[in-house]
Amino acid sequence: MNKFLLALIFSLTLLSSCGKPSPSVQISDNWVRTTEDGQDVGAAYMTLTSNTDTTLTSVESSVSDSIEIHSMTMDNGVMKMRMLDELALKAGKPTELAPGGYHLMLFDLKKALKAGEEVSFTLHFKDAQGKETVVNVNSPIKAE
Repeated sequence: MNKFLLALIFSLTLLSSCGKPSPSVQISDNWVRTTEDGQDVGAAYMTLTSNTDTTLTSVESSVSDSIEIHSMTMDNGVMKMRMLDELALKAGKPTELAPGGYHLMLFDLKKALKAGEEVSFTLHFKDAQGKETVVNVNSPIKAE
């Protein structure tokens, strides 16, 4: 009887995990601001929408040595920008990375970012259970 109960509990545990959606992050409105020759810092923007609660933990690209997630706020007329270790995404709620708010800072650019070209990014996400998801996206460079 104990073997039967163990088998039943094991089966129910497996079945309960079948109904959970796998993490999926949609990326839209993605673009990178142009830079001038000799400029070593750039910025990237996009909208992230996940079907589950998840967290953006890091971003990589071959055009820069490092990329940081930043927030920008106004405090008594003073612009304050700060680096974030990660950015939480709520299921079904678009999170906008845009000028004047959350954004990606590209440091130590390896070349100028010219309009009409693209930048490839690899975004790393982690959900509450620790499952990691990687999303690759190509973003057009625009002068805006």
